[in-house]
Amino acid sequence: MHRRTVLLGLSALAMSSVTPVQADDVTSGNLMINNAFARSSPMMAHAGAGFLSIANHGAADRLVAFKTDVCEKPELHTHIEENGMMAMRKVDAIDVPEHGTVDLKPGSFHLMFIGLKAPLQEGSTVAVTLVFEKAGEVLVTLPVKAPG
Repeated sequence: MHRRTVLLGLSALAMSSVTPVQADDVTSGNLMINNAFARSSPMMAHAGAGFLSIANHGAADRLVAFKTDVCEKPELHTHIEENGMMAMRKVDAIDVPEHGTVDLKPGSFHLMFIGLKAPLQEGSTVAVTLVFEKAGEVLVTLPVKAPG
């Protein structure tokens, strides 16, 4: 009886120390993807954007592409200052530092959906497959949120 009580106590202690994972967190190998979302788009928009954070708990990697069915041309983009103006530019890859985090966020790196097949509507989701140089492909679902 004493052994059973000890085992039950240890099990309860172990479960109480587990940190719950948010529904939008995706873990693949050493990478954790979270805070993923896409911005809703106006009816006539031809492009949209997606954002997320990539936490790396291992060796450096690179996000080299992404795939999605919502647009004709998915591209990795960043914002740069050019002649005093901010401009978007396509990038070949986004470095994910060893034991570090990279944030794809408005005004910085982001997923660009060029040639939208339909507007991105608030409340819907966008399935995206992130393609990493070392980690391979990781499927992430981005909820579509209103701007702001």
